[in-house]
Amino acid sequence: MKKFMNSAETLVAESLAGFVAAHERLVTFGADRKFVRRRTLRPGKVALISGGGAGHEPMHIGFVGQGMLDAACTGHVFTSPTPDQIVAAIDETDSGAGCLLVVKNYDGDVMNFEMAAELAASGHRIATVTVRDDVNSGGSGRSQGRRGVAGTLVVEKLLGAAAEAGWLLDDLGALGEELNGRIRTMGVSLRGVTVPDTERQTFVLADDEMELGVGIHGEPGRARAKFATAHEIVGTIVEEIVKDLLPGRDDRLLVFVNGFGGTPVSELYLAYNAARLHCESLGLTVARSLVGTYVTSLDMAGLSITLARLEERELSFWDAPVDTAALRWGAHCTFP
Repeated sequence: MKKFMNSAETLVAESLAGFVAAHERLVTFGADRKFVRRRTLRPGKVALISGGGAGHEPMHIGFVGQGMLDAACTGHVFTSPTPDQIVAAIDETDSGAGCLLVVKNYDGDVMNFEMAAELAASGHRIATVTVRDDVNSGGSGRSQGRRGVAGTLVVEKLLGAAAEAGWLLDDLGALGEELNGRIRTMGVSLRGVTVPDTERQTFVLADDEMELGVGIHGEPGRARAKFATAHEIVGTIVEEIVKDLLPGRDDRLLVFVNGFGGTPVSELYLAYNAARLHCESLGLTVARSLVGTYVTSLDMAGLSITLARLEERELSFWDAPVDTAALRWGAHCTFP
């Protein structure tokens, strides 16, 4: 296995140090380097905190900044951050309006964020949104029920904009739970993940195979199928999502094509074109789009497609300014 690293043990810490140094206008380390937070916190605003194992970058650290997260806690590769990391982030970012924890539905993340919320409850108002956007509703051995995957970005963007607009903690929590019913994601992989600690791929596919419904920790999906053309693969994914999401002709969709870390940008745009054409062939309206590598699984060759049914309110939150390392648009943004 060849990777640009000094050792598997120091990979995460050294990567985080490089991230903070590269984006020091936006972020800084929190106390004892337990988390990454916005360099300038906004008093009186509900603080949004998320996190998870390393290996999904730029999620979540890349979404820390104005219009999204106030802090992100990172564990070792594919391992949840510890409760003390999360408590430290709560203590440092809560300016009096409370904290909203955005948690992907994986057992380790759910358990550790719940423990942190209990430990911090005496001094803080805390609400939790557990993201469940995966169409693969049977779980994966790492989660009970739907997993939290690339749709987490959509939830964090919309809730981040609502928080910047002054929404209160309970209202943000209610919006997050509502969004869970209107966002669905499905992934496909052409090659498994090489995990630095084990130096092995999580699964091995034959040259003519692909894995459908794959998760973001390299876990296998719901089915192993014969490799096909991009239009056929994307069409299958879109149809599976539509069967689950049940969008109507009056709904306005966000189509988000996400790379898992080993897929060229040209292929992601090709997949977006296929997804958009397929949605339009079903009479669905694509109102917003996002294409890029945002929620990764280390070096997995593959992609996921997310469809979100957004009302006018959420469309305005999606369009609202955001200034983070990974997402940046709107009039307020300044560049180094």
